[in-house]
Amino acid sequence: MNSVKSIAVVGIIVLLGISARQASAARPDAWITTKAQIALLTTDGAGRMAVKVDTQNGRVTLHGKVGTEAQKDLAEATVKALDGVRSVRNLVQVVPETDAAAVKASDADVKNAVEVALKSHKSLDGIKVESVDNGLVLLEGNTKTFALKLRAIETAYGCYGVMRVASKIETSEI
Repeated sequence: MNSVKSIAVVGIIVLLGISARQASAARPDAWITTKAQIALLTTDGAGRMAVKVDTQNGRVTLHGKVGTEAQKDLAEATVKALDGVRSVRNLVQVVPETDAAAVKASDADVKNAVEVALKSHKSLDGIKVESVDNGLVLLEGNTKTFALKLRAIETAYGCYGVMRVASKIETSEI
């Protein structure tokens, strides 16, 4: 009877181990995707919002369109450097920008627009615009998760006149 109990206990431990691995598999991929998006958004010349990220079992696929081969290569290098990334498949297309007229907004207008956009998301209450310099927005504050940090950066990028976003946002998520 003792051997039957031992086999049953070992079986339960194995099942719990498999279940725990399966349950934790989704979190690392989501974490990698979020970290990759944040890295791309805050790395100058890495494609910012033009590069999209998908992660499956630590394998990252990049897709979207950028203006130069250098942006494509930098996006890949930026993501490869992240913890947990097993491989990067770079499907980003290089599509040269054609005479895109850049309209420059004043830093005061950009700051106001970003502050209004951040206030529209109650979950971003702890995030503030520290400064704006020639369209470079510096965000500061605290969030509970990387997903909220990403939302704050994406929100800032969605505002007219924002050329780049830098982040001093702290998260309590490990």
